[in-house]
Amino acid sequence: MMIKPVVILFIVGLSGLTACSKHNKVIIDPYGVDMSTYQHDLKICEEISMQVDSKAGGRAVGGAAVGGALGAIVGNGDTARTAGSVGFVTGLVKGSAATKAERMRVVKNCLRNRGYSVLN
Repeated sequence: MMIKPVVILFIVGLSGLTACSKHNKVIIDPYGVDMSTYQHDLKICEEISMQVDSKAGGRAVGGAAVGGALGAIVGNGDTARTAGSVGFVTGLVKGSAATKAERMRVVKNCLRNRGYSVLN
């Protein structure tokens, strides 16, 4: 059984996204900070950040449309399907990364507004 290139791209894209998410944390200056209060505030700010709408779906659909159109121009139906699938996966990964980045901005701004010195 041969694994299709689209499946491989999807797995690689998701693993890359997971790897990036491990390094995405807030760094504050802990001087004079009650860490239990900070942990509580961080949790609240993370909950607030979940109000950011996901961009993954829209970007995935856009990527599929562009990929499919380009595949149809340069090739045949199979090329269009493959290019559309690759565009879908690429859009999904990029949209997920954009959503995560925007949510992190919301968390950092929330913490700054609560008086923390956010260093990153």
